[in-house]
Amino acid sequence: MAPSKSNSSGDASVSWPQPENGCLNSVSLLSSEKAVEELLEQSPLQETDDNLIEFSEAMRTVAKALRRAAEGKASAQAEAAEWKRKYELERARNLHLEPKGYNFYEKLQSWWTWSSLCSAIGTIGIMLPCLLCLDICKEQERKISEGPSHRENNRDDERIENLARRSNDQSEQCCGSNGICSHEVLRDGECDTDSKSHEVLRDGECDTDSKSLLYKFARKASFKLSWCCKGDQSDQHKHDIVSFERGNITTAERSSKQISLKWETHPRTVLILTKPNSTSVRILCAEMVRWLREQKKLDIYVEPRVRVELVTESSYYNFVQTWKEDTEIMLLHTKVDLVVTLGGDGTVLWAASMFKGPVPPVVPFSLGSLGFMTPFHSEQYRDYLDSLLKGPISITLRHRLQCHVIREAAKNEYETEGPILVLNEVTIDRGISSYLTNLECYCDNSFVTCVQGDGLILSTTSGSTAYSLAAGGSMVHPQVPGILFTPICPHSLSFRPLILPEYVTLRVQVPFNSRSHAWASFDGKDRKRLAAGDALVCSMATWPVPTACQVDSTSDFLTSIHDGLHWNLRKTQSHDGPRDI
Repeated sequence: MAPSKSNSSGDASVSWPQPENGCLNSVSLLSSEKAVEELLEQSPLQETDDNLIEFSEAMRTVAKALRRAAEGKASAQAEAAEWKRKYELERARNLHLEPKGYNFYEKLQSWWTWSSLCSAIGTIGIMLPCLLCLDICKEQERKISEGPSHRENNRDDERIENLARRSNDQSEQCCGSNGICSHEVLRDGECDTDSKSHEVLRDGECDTDSKSLLYKFARKASFKLSWCCKGDQSDQHKHDIVSFERGNITTAERSSKQISLKWETHPRTVLILTKPNSTSVRILCAEMVRWLREQKKLDIYVEPRVRVELVTESSYYNFVQTWKEDTEIMLLHTKVDLVVTLGGDGTVLWAASMFKGPVPPVVPFSLGSLGFMTPFHSEQYRDYLDSLLKGPISITLRHRLQCHVIREAAKNEYETEGPILVLNEVTIDRGISSYLTNLECYCDNSFVTCVQGDGLILSTTSGSTAYSLAAGGSMVHPQVPGILFTPICPHSLSFRPLILPEYVTLRVQVPFNSRSHAWASFDGKDRKRLAAGDALVCSMATWPVPTACQVDSTSDFLTSIHDGLHWNLRKTQSHDGPRDI
């Protein structure tokens, strides 16, 4: 039976509503609130009885708590409806963005379910004060009937405050500010665990045996990145902020700081990618696989084509692993600790295209024509790999562009083709048409220009030494964050190349008055036709490609343009001749 209370005259009563499935109905909460207010109006507040005054104050507290609970539940329901609406939009979008073998739907569904769970936890946190207030009311009622002393009331108040404070602390710890329970976040100094483990490790409380077991059964080697400095006297010992002190604005650090990778656990798996149709590369690959297996005890992954070549040569290479379906490529980043490429810059581009998300560190060996991204020489691969496997490694984070094609027939901006990730550049040209390319360009919805010429190149800084350089663009250090905007043979004397910041979104659209179609190519392949009304949207991708450096990022960059392009190579002027007096 629901508890009921009557006033002193016995002509009114309040019935507390029963919860349905563990939570109160908002309508019943509001009706209970009105009943409490009517009871308060009928209560003999004019009497001097202290017990009745305390009881009326407790009932007011209950009424306020019920009001907050009703408002909180309505807010939670509205938030849940908003999350569901966003989920449906994202689901519709990702069904079009979904590459073969990569299920965005399940990931998004689990994410939305987690958000709904956090909303439910917030609702429970709102209901907890109501339950506490009900306990308060019952306690006050009991005290009224027993005639408690003033000292006992003070003790009860202290106990209630402690309970309420404890409840608030628990709700803050559980829900946090971002809807993520803080007990699921590993603190500093904690031991890393496998993603499937349900055990929470706190404050670094891991003994030596548990650490060894974790390292033994871990799939991938862990590492951390840090900024490098050239000695204690270097001016690079600054915080990565912009400070304002005593009226002076000071910037700290440059954007091209050297990054160092340090292994926290030893690497166990290496993926080797090779340039096809090369006898020297095939011989070097077989030799490197044998050395890594026998000397370093590493697991080796290669492409299916390479494994067939190795097993055909000798049955010794049966231990080499590969994949059978393209869907397994999407999971390579969860298995591979290091990627070794044997070829030129094209092999590095191929390696980057295999990873649509996170990319393991890449060690590129130079076996091609030009090597702007391949600083390591194959003759000394044992020394290089031995040093790289021990660490630390100087690396260059090479940013990628993420591209989407939006067709004119698309119902909304979420119906796109892609995403397509490029490491060098995306090119929009006129193809085989004899007409000028007509392209409208926008930067964050601001009109930039209309390109009339052979085409346009949107390049990363790593691709600044490729097609963009041939079209008149500048050479840019690969760790400078930016997007190169380079026209191809523009029919204008004032159209100069641009370098735009990395955070912008570029949109290139074929207008309806264009005389011909345009063609888009991504790192020189996967050409797509852009008809009138179609658009190409480009922005900086989330996942960069970390490539190992032989010396450091700047030294390798300058060496590549000196050796590959003979940059500013000129015969030195003779010292024998006229001089200034």
